[in-house]
Amino acid sequence: MPQPTWPPRDAEHLLVSGGQMAALEQQLFASGLPVEALMEKAALAVARRLQQPDWWPQLQRSGALVLVGPGHNGGDGLVVARELHLAGIAVRIWSPFERHKPLTAAHLRHARWLGIPQLDAPPDPADPAVWIDALFGIGQSRPPGDALETLLHQRQQLRPNQLIAIDGPTGLCADSGQLLGRVAACAALSLSIGLIKQGFLQDQALAWVGRLERIELGLQASLLQAFEPDQPRVLWGRDLESAPWPQPSAAASKYERGRLLVIAGSDVYRGASQLCLQGASASGVGSLRAALPRPVAEQLWSVQPHVVVSAALEAHPSGSLQLGGLSESALERLDAVVLGPGLGGTAAAEAAAEASSWQRLQQFPGLLLLDADGLNRLAHLGAQPWLQGRQGPTWITPHAGEFARLFPELADQPPLRAATAAAKVCSAHQPCSVLLKGARTVIAAADGRRWQLGSACSAAGRAGLGDVLAGYAGGLAAQSMGSGPAELLAAAALAHACAGAQAAERSGSGGADPLAVASELRHGKKLQKQLQQRI
Repeated sequence: MPQPTWPPRDAEHLLVSGGQMAALEQQLFASGLPVEALMEKAALAVARRLQQPDWWPQLQRSGALVLVGPGHNGGDGLVVARELHLAGIAVRIWSPFERHKPLTAAHLRHARWLGIPQLDAPPDPADPAVWIDALFGIGQSRPPGDALETLLHQRQQLRPNQLIAIDGPTGLCADSGQLLGRVAACAALSLSIGLIKQGFLQDQALAWVGRLERIELGLQASLLQAFEPDQPRVLWGRDLESAPWPQPSAAASKYERGRLLVIAGSDVYRGASQLCLQGASASGVGSLRAALPRPVAEQLWSVQPHVVVSAALEAHPSGSLQLGGLSESALERLDAVVLGPGLGGTAAAEAAAEASSWQRLQQFPGLLLLDADGLNRLAHLGAQPWLQGRQGPTWITPHAGEFARLFPELADQPPLRAATAAAKVCSAHQPCSVLLKGARTVIAAADGRRWQLGSACSAAGRAGLGDVLAGYAGGLAAQSMGSGPAELLAAAALAHACAGAQAAERSGSGGADPLAVASELRHGKKLQKQLQQRI
């Protein structure tokens, strides 16, 4: 399996399960590092983080209540309580457990000796102090219980955005991001110690995790290199600058800068073709062609004069685009094809009438990107056998509903696992990479490598954004001369997410519309530099 070079295999990017993090810690302890030393190191780093300007004034004003669990997560919380107390913060502690692990019990005795007040009864959920959740951390496997769940739910209702979680909110699985019971602690800030736990990035976890940050532990590089090459990696905006962008020579002609055909739009969704072409243009592809619904094709010269119309296609009675009119010559001398945005759905009979076009697409030797209704139509034809027979590399970009139609047997799997399995099963002859859309999109390669976006902009969850992404990714694929490495698809997804965030920052949440995102993508390196420290 090839060793990926982007992003690096370091603590900033490795995405791990709770069990993997616990095993890594055991290696440290086996080497002779005392448990006490690692706890101090982690908790002191958390305490320093809380002294930054976004939280320190509030802690000074309102104080802190540390919720202490029975294990080492509780010990972390007690060290944080000690440091805040010594820094002059009004700190209290509450632990609803009679027994604690020996190290945690020792820190609890010391906290009492320091004079830090300990509550005997459950705290008032309307307490104005900042709550610091150190109850369970990544070791959770059972629901926290009715009493704790009720308290945490009331806390969020009465004092929203006033809770910080150390190594994950109580009640949330660090591996899957699923609730362990009815509710979890709702954190404004979650601090993931050492490495990012994969559950914290999953869509269902985002409402509970809040802002996610990693606490640096200074882990030895050899420990991190021991992870398998296909260990998932998280992508941040700052990774854009080092991404594997196509690098055409300075003397390259337009045809040597990628030749792309976009097949998109319909009488029902005419705008989808325009948005897809906007995304493709933003990629910098050298030669851009399009097969479009006839009404769009006839007017394209007036809005996108640089695009060559390869075919003006008719509509089915339903208004969806007829692919049967796509000639064999339309697929010649191309590096990549994007098929799908806004095509409209078809009945089984209409799909059967397009069989010859789908056969030509299956035999196309360049990269084929299938999106939206292209995927829905493929589901009628038997997606997996068709993809297994592809004669060139393929990228598919489904959202969850489309993925379920293509791979019903994988639909209930977690995104990282589902996308990886789909990529492998569809890569019989040529590699198939899967981009599974979500609030934190997952990208999976045929060889098992996986990436997940570490951040995105919720304001960019709007109709038409996927059309822009399909065109932009297709343009990059064409510039790679159709080779389509999976990491390039991951880079496209990251750039698209960052462009949405940048558009929202410039113009407010309403400003993250598809045309604005396409415009941001045109900034290229400028966008990368603007966002490398923010996303």
